[in-house]
Amino acid sequence: MTNTKVYLEIVKQLREMITIDGLKTGDKIPSERELSERLNFGRSSVREALRALELLGLIETRRGEGTYIRDFRGHQLVQLLSTFILQDQKAKRDVFETKSFIEMDCLRLALQKTNNEATNSLSDWIERTEHFSDDEFFQRIIDLSDNHLFQRLWSILKEYYQSLEETHPLYSREDYLELLKGLTEKNLEKTLSAYKKLRNLSNLTDKY
Repeated sequence: MTNTKVYLEIVKQLREMITIDGLKTGDKIPSERELSERLNFGRSSVREALRALELLGLIETRRGEGTYIRDFRGHQLVQLLSTFILQDQKAKRDVFETKSFIEMDCLRLALQKTNNEATNSLSDWIERTEHFSDDEFFQRIIDLSDNHLFQRLWSILKEYYQSLEETHPLYSREDYLELLKGLTEKNLEKTLSAYKKLRNLSNLTDKY
């Protein structure tokens, strides 16, 4: 089982456990050790899933007390988790859209923080790498943005997207180079235009 599938299986079983145990907002969930034994997964995998859920704001850890279900202003945890587990079209759209906005914000940051040496290095990598994935390319863009929180959010959404979408579009090398050209020229409009072309996102608002 891949790391992504392990991660999603733990989240799925946590959702089922919360339903079976009748847990609600403010209730304490079992410890990492107890969850590992109950769900039959290694503690490191359980720890990673809990960290992701905490980052998403679904649970909170109180030092010396344990981990609790957070207050969601009337929404139940089970309903929120379902949006990331149910493999329906809305879940796919939501994950893809959110992932895209994070990528565009990272492009904005990269444009502000990076220099020509960094973008030229990335261009060289594209030219000399025969096969590379879209995730590999944007991992490098996010590295250039130098924002740890965006990095973590993007990694989580990327994994969800991969699990929800059976097939992924293929992109051309020229599309990536065009995007990098906008970054090198410090041209935000050209950069975002190239990104929208890459992702076929002509329907996004002008703000982005």
